[in-house]
Amino acid sequence: MQSGEQRRARAVIAIANQKGGVGKTTTAINLAAALARRGFRTLLFDMDPQANSSLSFLDPRELGPSAYELLMDGQADYSPYIYRTPVDGLEMVPARINLAKLEAKLVGDFDAPFRLKDRLEGVRASYDFILIDTPPTLGLITVNALVAATHVLIPIQSSYFALEGTDDLLETIEKVKARPNPNLRLLGVLVTLHDRRTTLARDVYEQIKRVFGDKVFETVITKSVRLEESPAYKESIFTFAPQSSGASEYAKLCDEVIERV
Repeated sequence: MQSGEQRRARAVIAIANQKGGVGKTTTAINLAAALARRGFRTLLFDMDPQANSSLSFLDPRELGPSAYELLMDGQADYSPYIYRTPVDGLEMVPARINLAKLEAKLVGDFDAPFRLKDRLEGVRASYDFILIDTPPTLGLITVNALVAATHVLIPIQSSYFALEGTDDLLETIEKVKARPNPNLRLLGVLVTLHDRRTTLARDVYEQIKRVFGDKVFETVITKSVRLEESPAYKESIFTFAPQSSGASEYAKLCDEVIERV
């Protein structure tokens, strides 16, 4: 890493898929925790008005300013918006339901797609990795994440309708690359919620590999009750169930992400 003013985050990774229930938040919180556990100073930016990433680590009753205020106000002092998590080395900008008002507020603003990118410029030098959890839409909030990112990671559930809508997502990524962010790269496609016991899941996995080729991560995230339970206890999978398959898989994904970046 470089020092001083030239030091910048190694990667800003938007975790995106307009389909809901594909493991975006599970991946955001556990990949962020894995990177922090490896010694990388990591920021998790919750851009989903549902705020599930935030609820996975923080008590909503103790939250003050959040992502909405940061994006709307843009104060020079970022400290009120950044919160420590229970994971050493991992901080986050949380979301609250008021983030749902952002698109309506920004409509017509000339800098609307660049708002997150501009705000992150003030903190990029402080982190090795910045991860952005996005909502299950292709609206202005997700576009902001893609414009601000260096990489995009796409979780795809291993199910019958796995690839439905991915054409729209890839088209959006290409439009972002065409003008506002030509340096955006597809970091990889992550197969999630995979049930190795079923023929359907295996067939879908092969179909995803045929479509995306070597962009598919070797790591596959299998269905896990432990992964579903850990956010309720405000923990990542690494402290909640360190011997579980989910902990092992997200540790391996972390290795692949570091290698690809």
